[in-house]
Formats: sequence, C-alpha cells, structure tokens
Amino acid sequence: MAQDRIGLYRDSMNENPLLAKSQLGRPLKRGFTLPPDDFTYGRPNTGKDGGTAEAMGNWNAALPSMTSKPGEQKRERDFISLNRAAIKAGLVTSGEHYHFRANHDIRRKMSPSENKIRTRRIPPDMTFGISTRPSTPVFDLLEHKYQDRWLQQRRLTELANREKQQKKILNGNIYETRASLLRKYSPVVEPPPLWHMPRFERVHPHLETFRSPEARKLAFRAHSHDATSRTGVFGHGIYAAAKS
Repeated sequence: MAQDRIGLYRDSMNENPLLAKSQLGRPLKRGFTLPPDDFTYGRPNTGKDGGTAEAMGNWNAALPSMTSKPGEQKRERDFISLNRAAIKAGLVTSGEHYHFRANHDIRRKMSPSENKIRTRRIPPDMTFGISTRPSTPVFDLLEHKYQDRWLQQRRLTELANREKQQKKILNGNIYETRASLLRKYSPVVEPPPLWHMPRFERVHPHLETFRSPEARKLAFRAHSHDATSRTGVFGHGIYAAAKS
C-alpha cells in the first residue's frame, strides 16, 4: 500500500528522493540510477606487475649500445648548425628549413669536460649516515643555566636599546622651553599649619627664660652645634661626672 499512487507513475519519479516513499524494513532510496546486477565495480588492472614471468619473457628496457661512447646518447640536436647549413644550401622559407631538418641531423658536440667520465672515489674508512646529535646536559637544565643565559641576553639587549635612544636624544638637538621645564618642575608643597583657636593665635608668651634675644640665639646655636655628640632617648645627652 505504501507504493500505491493516484495518477500517472513515471520512471523519473525514482530519481527524485522527495517523491520516493520508504518501504517497510528497507532504507530510503536516494534516487541514484545504479548499473545492472552483473556489473563489476572497480578499475581493471591491465598493467604489468613486473613478476618473474614477465622479467624472463619480456625485456623491454632500452639499454645503451655497448659500442656507443660515454655521453653520446645525451647529446642534443644543434639547431644553430642546422640553420647555418640550411642557409648555405640556399633555403630561406620555413617549409624548406623544416624539410632540411627532417632529412639532416647534426648533434651538439660534447665539451672536453663532459667527455670525461666522472668517477667519485670514496675512501674506504668513510662513515655513512648523519652524526648523532649530542645529548642535552642534564646539569644545565637542573641549574637553570638556559634561563640565566636568556635573562642576561635580554638585559644586554635592553641596555643597548637604551644607549641607542640616548644617542638619538643627544644628537637630536632638543631644546628645553619654559613649558617643558614647568612640566618637569614639581613645586614643594608646604604642609598645612596646625589648627589653633583664633584667640590664641596672637598671644605672646608669658615666660621668657633668656636675658635677651641675643642670648637666646647663642644658646640655640650651641645646642645645635653639640647635638651630634649627644645621646639618650630624648636627645638631651647623658653626662657623667668627671672623676678627680
């Protein structure tokens, strides 16, 4: 009942996956047209595998002639000589040159260096292969020598960059202006005075222990001069009585 349809049923409906209906217990068809059941999939292997029978029966390798000189088969046609010979023969057109090249053949002469057979003699004590990489020192890894070396290189690089920048600044003829000096200058900020009641701001001291202002100045001067040798918790000094 799943394949019953109303109307005309065409073969092209099998190629449209939207019109195909799924059968019970079977996967949904994708609408591809497959070859018949007797079709063999894959690619035919017509090449030769190079077995023993073919090696014994078919010898198709092109071997150089035993009588040929070394390097003779590597020579190429000398077109310059061919063109010169064709012009000497009175041939001018391209067709005449084509027929002349088909009937005549001139090969390029080998140079004396190419005629020589290059043989490389290998010494008998030569060791083939690649040398083994030296092992990584374990003590350097444990002592962080690679890190110290890297940090030292970084410091040297930074110092070199700083020297270059300083040289650029010195050779750049940079002049200081009032604005640049004001940017660098930081004015001294005095701390704010302690708070006092307004009625005690203009009150003079009631007790004066010095005889005169000059005596007061001399006393403070002597105190500051002798302050370096004083000791004690409050800086008043500890004096011991002189022994007779």
